[in-house]
Amino acid sequence: MDFISYGLKAFFSTRPYGWDMIRAIRSCKTAAEERAVVRKECAAIRAAISENDQDYRHRNLAKLMFIHMLGYPTHFGQMECLKLIASSGFPEKRIGYLGLMLLLDERQEVLMLVTNSLKQDLNHSNQYIIGLALCALGNICSAEMARDLAPEVERLLQFRDPNIRKKAALCSIRIIKKVPDLAENFINPAASLLREKHHGVLITGVQLCTDLCKVSSEALEYFREKCTEGLVKTLKDMANSPYAPEYDIAGITDPFLHIRLLKILRILGQGDADASDCMNDILAQVATKIESNKNAGNAILYECVGTIMSIEDNGGLRVLAINILGRFLSNRDNNIRYVALNMLMKAIMVDAQAVQRHRATILECVKDSDASIRKKALDLVYVLVNESNVKPLTKELIEYLEASDQEFKGVLTAKICSLVEKFSPEKIWYIDQMLKVLSEAGNFVKDEVWHALIVVISNASDLHGYSVRALYRAFQTSTEQETLVRVAVWCIGEYGDMLVNNVGMLDIEEPITVTESDAVDALEVSIKRHNSDLTTKAMALIALLKLSSRFPSCSERIKDIILQNKRSFVLELQQRSIEFNCILQKHQNIRSALVERMPVLDEATFSGRRAGSLPTSVSTSTGTARNLPNGIAKPAAAPVADLLDLSSDDAPAPSSSGGDFLQDLLGVDLSSASAPPGTSQPPKAGTDVLLDLLSIGTSPPAQSSSSASNILSSIQDDKASLANLNGLASLTSLSPNATSASPAPMMDLLDGFGPSPQKKEENGPAYPSLVAYESSTLRMTFNISKQPGNPQTTLIQAIFTNLSPNVYNDFLFQAAVPKFLQLHLDPASSNTLPASGNGSITQSMKVTNSQHGKKSLVMRIRIAYKINNKDVLEEGQVSNFPRDL
Repeated sequence: MDFISYGLKAFFSTRPYGWDMIRAIRSCKTAAEERAVVRKECAAIRAAISENDQDYRHRNLAKLMFIHMLGYPTHFGQMECLKLIASSGFPEKRIGYLGLMLLLDERQEVLMLVTNSLKQDLNHSNQYIIGLALCALGNICSAEMARDLAPEVERLLQFRDPNIRKKAALCSIRIIKKVPDLAENFINPAASLLREKHHGVLITGVQLCTDLCKVSSEALEYFREKCTEGLVKTLKDMANSPYAPEYDIAGITDPFLHIRLLKILRILGQGDADASDCMNDILAQVATKIESNKNAGNAILYECVGTIMSIEDNGGLRVLAINILGRFLSNRDNNIRYVALNMLMKAIMVDAQAVQRHRATILECVKDSDASIRKKALDLVYVLVNESNVKPLTKELIEYLEASDQEFKGVLTAKICSLVEKFSPEKIWYIDQMLKVLSEAGNFVKDEVWHALIVVISNASDLHGYSVRALYRAFQTSTEQETLVRVAVWCIGEYGDMLVNNVGMLDIEEPITVTESDAVDALEVSIKRHNSDLTTKAMALIALLKLSSRFPSCSERIKDIILQNKRSFVLELQQRSIEFNCILQKHQNIRSALVERMPVLDEATFSGRRAGSLPTSVSTSTGTARNLPNGIAKPAAAPVADLLDLSSDDAPAPSSSGGDFLQDLLGVDLSSASAPPGTSQPPKAGTDVLLDLLSIGTSPPAQSSSSASNILSSIQDDKASLANLNGLASLTSLSPNATSASPAPMMDLLDGFGPSPQKKEENGPAYPSLVAYESSTLRMTFNISKQPGNPQTTLIQAIFTNLSPNVYNDFLFQAAVPKFLQLHLDPASSNTLPASGNGSITQSMKVTNSQHGKKSLVMRIRIAYKINNKDVLEEGQVSNFPRDL
C-alpha cells in the first residue's frame, strides 16, 4: 500500500488536473456532498470508458483508484487496468499495474486475462517494466498464475540488477506459499542469494530460504547441510563489521538483517545437534556484544534469546539467554517487559531452574500497573510454583490480593486457589490459606472452590474444632464475603458444639470464648443480612435446625428465628421454615437422629468429579438427568440443590432409589436399621423405607406404622397451611393409614425430595454385551436392548475403556450407518477418558432399522482423542451384531 500511495502521489503531483477532484472532495462539508461529487466524477469516467478515450485513460484510472480508497465501488474500471498494462509506454503501465494491485485481488476471474501481459513484461528488455510486473505479481499472485509464471521468476533470481533480484525473491516467497509443490525449483537459486553482498538482496534471500524451510523438508535438510556455516559467517561479519552509514541504525549495522539471520539459524538448529554446535559461538557473541539501551539492540537480543531456547541443549547459553530476559523485566518499556514474560513462559519448559532465579522480579511484575503485564506475570508465577516454593509464593500473592484492583481480583483469586489446592503440603496450611482468600476476596471465589474446602474440612477430623473457630473469627470481621459466610455457616451447623466447648484446641491458637447464644447470633446475622442470597439463608436455616438439638438452652430462640421465615416471599425458605418447625414442635423423638453430624464426604470422589474422570450424570430432584451441549450430563440448575446446599457437580451423586437418597440426605444407615449384624439387606421400597427411617430400628413394626402415620398427618396439616399461604392448588398427600403391607407412593420427610416410584415395564429381549471394537489402547463395548413393542428400534449403550497408561482428552465418538438405518447419538458422559481402565465413558445411541428382519445392523465408527496434545484417530467397522436386530 505504501508503494501504491507513493505512485498516486507522484502521478497527481505531475498532473494538476488530478487535484481538481481531490480539492472538490476535500471541500465537501457533508457526506451527501461528497457522494454527489463522486457520482459526478464516476459518471464522467464511465462516459470516457464507453467512448474508448485513450488520451485520458490513465488519468481516469488514477481518479478511480482515489475513489476506491474512499470506499466507493469502482468495479466498472477493472478492464481499463488491463488495457493500460497492455500498452507499450512505461507511464501507462505504471498506472495500469497500480490499478491492478488496488482494484483487483487474486479471487477476481478477470485477473486470468493479465497473465499473458505479465509474462511478456517479465521478459521485457526494460528493467523498470520488469520491476513493475514483479511488484504486481508479488501482491496479487494466485495459484494458477504462480504455476504459469514461476519459470520466469526463477530466471530473474539471477538477473544482473540487484533490485530485480530482490523483487524476484519477494515474488518467489508468494509463489511457494501459494503452490508449495514448486519449492524444490527455488532451492538452488535461493541458496545462491545467501552469498550476496548487497544487503537488500541478502535479506530477501534469507527470508526466501526461511519460507522454503517451512514448506519443504527437503529444502530444510539442504540448507542445514550446505548453508549453515555460510550463514554463521555472515552473521559474524555483521556483528564485527565497522561503522557503515548506509546500514547503521542506533549504532548497529542493519538490525533487520541481524534478525532475519537469527530466525533462519533458529530453524536450522532446531532438532539438529551438529548445526546447533556450529552456531553456539556466534550466538554467545551476539548476546554479549549487542547493547540493550536502544530498541534496535533489544530486538536483536530478543531474537537471539528465541534462537538459543530453540536449538539443541547448551546449558550455559540458556542461562545467558534467561539472564537477558531478566534484564528485560527491569526495563521501563512495557512492551519489552511483556515480550520478556512471554519468552520466559516458553523458557520455563526448557530450563525451569534458571527461570526460578528471577522469581522476585517476576513477582514484582504481578503488581505492575499495566493489566497485560499483570496477567502475563501471574500466568508465569503459576507455572513457577512447585512443592518447594508454594508457601512463599502463595504468601506474596495473598498479600498483593489485599491491594489489587477489583477487576484483577477474580483472576488472581482463581490462580491462588488452584495453587493452594494443587501444592498444599498439609491440610491445616490449606485451610489457613483458603480462609485468607475467602476473607479478602470471597465474592470472587467460584463455587467449586468453597465446596472443596468443605470436603477437606470434613475429612480433617482432628481440625474440626480449629476450622470452626478460625471461620467464626473470620466471620466476625468479613461478613460481606458471601462464600466465607457460607462455609462458616456450614461449619457452625456441623461443629457448633466444638466451637462452644473449645474442643481440639491447637498450640498455635489463641483462646476464644463463644457461648451458645453467640453461635446462634452468627447464624441469625447471616439470615438477616440484606445481601445474603437464597443459598446462604437456606444453609443457615439447616444449621439452626442442627444446633437446636445440640444447644437445648437456645431451642426456643432457634424456633423463633426459623418461624420468622414462615411467611417469606421466597417459597424455598418458606417451605424449609414450615417443615423444620414441624420437626422442632412435634417430632422431638427423632430430631437428634435427623440432625446428626454429616458423614465424612468422599474426597477422592469429589476430586474425580472435578477432574472429569468419573461420570457426572446426576439425578435432579425430579429423578431425571440433564444433558448440556458439551456432552457431559449435569443436573438442572437450582439455587439450593439439597439439604447441604452443595451443588451436585461436586458432591457425590445421590442414588436413584428412595432409600439411598434418604440415607445420603439424613446420614442414617437404613440398611443396617432392620438387618442383623453382619448381613446385608436391600432397602425396602415405598412406605417400608420411610417406616424404617422413622422407627430407626428400635420400635416394633406396628408402632413404626403408627408413628409414621402421625408424623405424616402432621406434615400434611402443615402443608395445607403452606398451600393457603401460597395459593397452591394441591400438594402430594399420603394416607395416614399406610402400612408396610400396603405400599404407597414413597415420600421422604422433607416434602417429597426423593424420586417418584417408577412403573414397571416389560423388558424386551436380553442380549449379551458385545465387544464392538478393541485395539491395543482402547476397547468399546455395546450393551444392547430393545424397546418393548418396537422391534425396529435398538437401544445401544457404548462403554469406552482406556487400556493405555495415558489419559485421553477431547474424546469424540462418531458413527455412520447405511441408508436403511437411522442413527441418533446422545452426548457422551465425559470428554476425558481415564488411563489404565480406571474409569470409562458411556454414550447412548438409538438405531432404527427400516429393513428389520431382512438386513442386520452394520456400523462404521471413528474415535478421535488427544494424548499429550497430539491428535489420535482410530477407525473400524462393527458388523457382529445379532441378526435379529
